[in-house]
Amino acid sequence: MPQTSSPRPLTKAPWFRPAAAGVGAVVLLAVIVLLAKWMRSTEAVSSFIAAYPGHAPLPDWAPQGLPAWLNVLHFLNFMFLTLIVRTGLQVRFGTRPEGFWKRNNKGLIKTKGAPKKITLNLWLHLTLDALWVLNGLVFLVLTFATGHWTRLVPTSWSIFPNALSTAIQYASLDWPLENGWVNYNALQQLAYFAVVFIAAPLAIVTGLRMSAAWPTNQKAPRLNKAYPMEWARALHFPTMAFFVLFVLVHVFLVFTTGALRNLNHMYAAHDGEDWLGFILFAIGVLVTVGLWFLARPLFLRPIASLMGTVTRN
Repeated sequence: MPQTSSPRPLTKAPWFRPAAAGVGAVVLLAVIVLLAKWMRSTEAVSSFIAAYPGHAPLPDWAPQGLPAWLNVLHFLNFMFLTLIVRTGLQVRFGTRPEGFWKRNNKGLIKTKGAPKKITLNLWLHLTLDALWVLNGLVFLVLTFATGHWTRLVPTSWSIFPNALSTAIQYASLDWPLENGWVNYNALQQLAYFAVVFIAAPLAIVTGLRMSAAWPTNQKAPRLNKAYPMEWARALHFPTMAFFVLFVLVHVFLVFTTGALRNLNHMYAAHDGEDWLGFILFAIGVLVTVGLWFLARPLFLRPIASLMGTVTRN
């Protein structure tokens, strides 16, 4: 009898999963918007929003406006965070290192034993981490010294119903009335508080646990048992994903709730609807994109060699 070949199993095109995920996301967003609009049409939710319009109460002495130093630190935070995500993904998923770096043990900070050799990508990731942490420390010092912490730290339990009200208003595409120059809304305040005082410290302590600076099991067995490496690895990547999601939502809302005015608040330190903030934002994006493409071994080796020894293997 002639042999017949069995039919080949059907395989999905490589674009199928991303397309399906995109369609699913659009459908989910549509359902959320319709549900929020229906909720706002009910008397109970309408009364709730009237009672809690979404404001985050501030003390009378709280400063108004966003100073220039905050604009500068905000840009640096965006730039460092973008590059940290890039290098973090390279460290996590990279398979073929394009160079290695070993610290010179001759500076102010000296350690016993030979320094460990790490990949060039990991060196850049850790260097950016250090700059990001330094930027954050300057931000915290100036924020608490000038009273601008009141924008970030909730001072009343009413923040929670107001945040829920704001979320419903956003979801219904009927943006809450607000003036970010004077004060953030309740949902913004909770989100910024979570980023500054929860996500950022979590990224630092998990990253530190995974770094070569953490003491070995021989030096600190109890500490390593209390804080295992597996915990840090399980939390570090989701924390990065949270930052990426926050930035995407943040940028989307900036451009859909009054782009020129919001960008002036964030980049030009004034309340207006001219194009200065947009121009400064565009320059910042170009600088960040340029550094993104310059973060390659050809340009990194001369810089890394100033702080250690760079080798190809």
